[in-house]
Amino acid sequence: MEGSIVFLVIVGIVILSVIIIYNGIISRANAAQRAWANVITQERQKNKIIPQLQAVTEQYQQFESGVQEKIAALRSALGGLNSDKMDTNKLAEVESATLNLIQGMHIAVEAYPELKANEMFGKLMREITEQQENIGAAIRIFNQNVEAFNNGIEVFPNSMVNSLLNKKVKLNTFNDSEAEAGFDYKPNF
Repeated sequence: MEGSIVFLVIVGIVILSVIIIYNGIISRANAAQRAWANVITQERQKNKIIPQLQAVTEQYQQFESGVQEKIAALRSALGGLNSDKMDTNKLAEVESATLNLIQGMHIAVEAYPELKANEMFGKLMREITEQQENIGAAIRIFNQNVEAFNNGIEVFPNSMVNSLLNKKVKLNTFNDSEAEAGFDYKPNF
């Protein structure tokens, strides 16, 4: 009787261990899938934000360039006025051009408050850098989850449970061949 109780306890412990290992493998596989989805989400975010920022920066750069051209033309027109001989038509043209320039700048200032093209480029570069850092962090988290999953299916006794029940295969970590080409050293895994 005692022998059968001990046997049942051992069988129960083995079954419980197999269930825990099986569930651990599934949990790590799901974590790796979620981590990869996070990488894709970060890349999607970058692909949506950067083009919009580039478009705004280009629009403002074009506006600023147009304003500078108008100011140069206005200076030239002012230089063409002669204080000894007053040409009222030229003066009216210069005043009209000045008024148009000021009105255009007033509207643009409302649309682009306190911005300059170089500040926009700086903000764009900071956003690109931040997005790339976010993607890098998501990739590092993914690689950590892949490592945990691979360990979970390769270590003993997990490897036995995996080969009998789950049959999950080892995942590859994220690899950037372009970045890897920059290193002379290649580990011999």
